Amino acid sequence: MDYLLLTCFALSFLTAYILTPAWIKAAHKIELTGKDMHKYDKPEIAEMGGLVVNAGFLMGVLTYIGLSTFYFKHSINLIYILAAISTCLIIMLVGIMDDLLGWKIGLRQWQKPLLTSVAALPLMAVNAGESGMVLPMIGPVNFGILYPLLIVPVAITGAANGFNMLAGLAGLEAGMGIIILGTLGFVAWQTGSSWVAMLSLSMVFALLAFLKYNWHPAKIFPGDTFTYSVGALIATVAILGNMERIAIALFSLYFIEFLIKARTRFKGECYGIPDKGGKLSPPINIESLTHVVMKLGRLKETQVVLSILALQVFLSFLILFTML
Repeated sequence: MDYLLLTCFALSFLTAYILTPAWIKAAHKIELTGKDMHKYDKPEIAEMGGLVVNAGFLMGVLTYIGLSTFYFKHSINLIYILAAISTCLIIMLVGIMDDLLGWKIGLRQWQKPLLTSVAALPLMAVNAGESGMVLPMIGPVNFGILYPLLIVPVAITGAANGFNMLAGLAGLEAGMGIIILGTLGFVAWQTGSSWVAMLSLSMVFALLAFLKYNWHPAKIFPGDTFTYSVGALIATVAILGNMERIAIALFSLYFIEFLIKARTRFKGECYGIPDKGGKLSPPINIESLTHVVMKLGRLKETQVVLSILALQVFLSFLILFTML
């Protein structure tokens, strides 16, 4: 089975690595581009990188399904894996709608949670996850039928839209996805849920390939097709692997971002103001965690991103140390 997983991860990486430059050319050809707000001259950059990331993820997962079914004669948990794929594909369609309608004239704020909640239907239909949870200061609670009907859609919707809040800098979304899903994949592997680890790490390897082109100076932007899918997968992996508490803790920076964005009624942006030397200044009003980091000094885009990723790495190690 180790060889099976390695094959899936390799195909996820190679698929995203090969398709990304091809998509960059195609996106420029059809003018599916956006301005790089962190460059002084605002160059046009290819959009909707989530398409190639999801292609890499799907290649890895479908390879796992095919080899498990026809070679290893092993079909346990396939229904949950297929439900996870369906959730990611449905929410990717919502991201495509938002990306195509435009960065500034896309879906309205109230429409996004409504549409992304539909992606939870496959997981609800197969009654994914365990209805019993241990809540802080309360103890064990069995939600029963409320778990698939309430907790699952709230988790998918919250994670997808939450992951979409802290974004807009080269390498930030991909880096955060790698760290969070990598942590969840490690926990799943250590607890014996290798199929859950497969879901998580297949996306991680696709993200690693994408990061080469998304890192500063970015040649492609991820878009909502990316952030919605990765956020939803984080919640999906947490549900299937019974890792809800760990996932919530890993999302701590996004809860901080939520509180900061709430002050602007969710109209704030993560962007800084670039100078000719490539250094970023925050706007007068702090609208994002990225602006808090920019306040520390005249930092370049890469330094801001690395600072936030370092915080997430520290948080991940702290969670692993305390929970495992």
